[in-house]
Amino acid sequence: MKKFMALYMARASAIEAMMKNAKPEDMKAAMDGWVAWDNANKSTIVELGAPLGKTRRIEPSKVSDMKNDITGYSILQGDSAESVAKVFKDHPHLQMDGAWIELIEVMPLPSM
Repeated sequence: MKKFMALYMARASAIEAMMKNAKPEDMKAAMDGWVAWDNANKSTIVELGAPLGKTRRIEPSKVSDMKNDITGYSILQGDSAESVAKVFKDHPHLQMDGAWIELIEVMPLPSM
């Protein structure tokens, strides 16, 4: 089986608006959606993942803050990117305005 990293993406402005306007019942409904998605895809999900915090860029000469559109991650497995991508149909993250998911294959290390 191949492994894939799913990156949950959304513009910072969309996240800020959601956090500002979300009611407790909206947050519960969103979490219920994630739990249902997790339960329905146990055989594909290796690690459900988590939200991600602020990003630090590390270079040889400095460390600095930076911005990107990554809001969280999951690790999944499957025979192909196409088969894994199917589990994201109706994913709760995609219910947020302007959200998208990027799926990246985790390449195996060569034998040492």
